[in-house]
Amino acid sequence: MSGPANLAPARGARTPEPETDTVDAAAAAESAGLITRLGRLWERGRLPSESEVRRLFEARLTDVAANKLARRWCEQYAAADGKDRRLMLAALAQARGSFAEGGGEGVRLFKRFNAQPHGLRFLVELRADMQRWRKQVAGIQALDKDLEGLLSAWFDVGLLELRPLTWDSPASLLEKLILYEAVHEIKSWDDLRRRVSPDRRCYAYFHPQMPGVPLIFVEVAFASHMADDVQVLLDSTLPPQDLDKARWAIFYSISNTQPGLKGISFGNFLLKRVVEQLLDELPKLKSFATLSPIPGFADWLGKLDAEAVEGIVREDKVRAKARKREGVPDGQRWVARLSKAAQGKAPDVVKRAGFRLAASYLQSMKNGLPLDPVARFHLGNGARIERLNWAADTSPKGLKQSCAMMVNYLYDLDELDANLARLGEGKPQVSRGVGRVA
Repeated sequence: MSGPANLAPARGARTPEPETDTVDAAAAAESAGLITRLGRLWERGRLPSESEVRRLFEARLTDVAANKLARRWCEQYAAADGKDRRLMLAALAQARGSFAEGGGEGVRLFKRFNAQPHGLRFLVELRADMQRWRKQVAGIQALDKDLEGLLSAWFDVGLLELRPLTWDSPASLLEKLILYEAVHEIKSWDDLRRRVSPDRRCYAYFHPQMPGVPLIFVEVAFASHMADDVQVLLDSTLPPQDLDKARWAIFYSISNTQPGLKGISFGNFLLKRVVEQLLDELPKLKSFATLSPIPGFADWLGKLDAEAVEGIVREDKVRAKARKREGVPDGQRWVARLSKAAQGKAPDVVKRAGFRLAASYLQSMKNGLPLDPVARFHLGNGARIERLNWAADTSPKGLKQSCAMMVNYLYDLDELDANLARLGEGKPQVSRGVGRVA
């Protein structure tokens, strides 16, 4: 199950990263070029002039002329191609930079845009563009900060509606599930029918001003035990589950649909609301867990040298550190070895090594947070790392991002706060089984 944010595909091999100075210089050159082109278009009258852009920031929210100008700006932006959109954002960023911090001009601009027809949806799409071009447009970070603060208030979880999605939901909504599914691709209408069938559940959050757009949705399966194979969960040919016998609820996919809402967290509230809903509907449920991908594992492992890998996979850690063996495989070779083993009969020694490497990765921290984005989400909600599963997702995506391994995060409702406290101390909570593997 994914975290609430759309995840970039994990890389199977190490890609050299450009030097920071090179990136900064390129971004500065790009921004200078944008400003030059912007000046030319202002002169030709193709874009709102500099004075008009400033008026969008400065005029009172009740200024009729400024509000008409805002409407024209929004319509022009919506109709523009990518190049002109970047120029229009550059003009906003340049104007925003001319005002003192804390003056409220940026907030006034976005409130003016929000008052336009379909203004909230427009702002979500505008911020998605700001995120996409944050390295190409100088000064856009200040604009992004202003808009993120407003969107956080306007998308407060108390304003959102939780709705179940079923096969009887409008076709336009069901099509969006296919479009936005970010964890396990929905391959056909039969596949979709299975995921929203009476023995499954799918819930989504909606905003009253965007009633036809699911902001985030979670897919749930039921079982008599904790699931260990996503291929089985997604098999549309299997008979329906008897919900009266279900004791486990398995969250196997969660997808954010709006890149413009990045950094605005309501995924954790979604899961807690869904748990409450499920307990009301199916009181015999006893346990709640995920079957989740490990999206950064192969990329992380591929960057380890042979010595670092030896220090993890060898049972005698002290001995492994004290001696260096010839021909020991590095992380890239282990990625290839684990991926190959997952598609055949894997030797126990390879499986044990894979589990040790995955357990080490899932407990790795950076800046006080779990390194893996999905672990960051679930551990940050108070779950614990419960079990690692071999060859649980042998799809091309599963092989590429985690050598086909998956993980169960357990949501023990009585232990969530204690697990969060332990995470705050830099020690993610793990089950005894995972602790013995690591």
